[in-house]
Amino acid sequence: PSQEVLTVVQSAGQARKARRMRWGLIPSWARDPAIGNQLINARAETVAEKPAFRVPFRERRCLILTDGFYEWEARGRRKQPWCIRMRDGSPFAFAGLWDRWVDPAGRVVESCTIITTTPNALIRQFHHRMPVILAPADYDTWLDPVMRDPARLLPLLAPYPPEGMVAYPVRPLVNNPANDSPACQASLDDQAELGQAGRG
Repeated sequence: PSQEVLTVVQSAGQARKARRMRWGLIPSWARDPAIGNQLINARAETVAEKPAFRVPFRERRCLILTDGFYEWEARGRRKQPWCIRMRDGSPFAFAGLWDRWVDPAGRVVESCTIITTTPNALIRQFHHRMPVILAPADYDTWLDPVMRDPARLLPLLAPYPPEGMVAYPVRPLVNNPANDSPACQASLDDQAELGQAGRG
């Protein structure tokens, strides 16, 4: 949260564009940008109604690109991080909303939020919510700037099929935001094998 993420947006009559946005949605009407720290996620069940999300849901939807995310498993007094990815290793997209906020000095801040839904069987062991992962076949509908019908959009905000995903434990390296490298996604099994090879 508060860091930049890569998004894809589409405006009427224009081609899709990739944009970096601040994670944590700051509504255009906000007086204090700190509200974005509380709006990193939007619940699918209420996204069409909540004041911070209802206009972006109609007019400013986006894809938030990623190749994995993390959940934590409680193990006694500590928490074990797990990396969740597509089974085939391909990148994927969360369903997101975005907005544009202008500070008193005229500086424009574009920010976004990730929509969440009920968990599938894989994620349920870690958390009671999961990010909405859109199927590529639904990208056109989600990004279509003319599409404003909740009856067409809300059904897209469903749990992703668990058979297409995989979860594996990783080192606590990911617990520190200062650590930003591929090592955060390396499985414990792979790291053990690397250590044994190094000693060989």
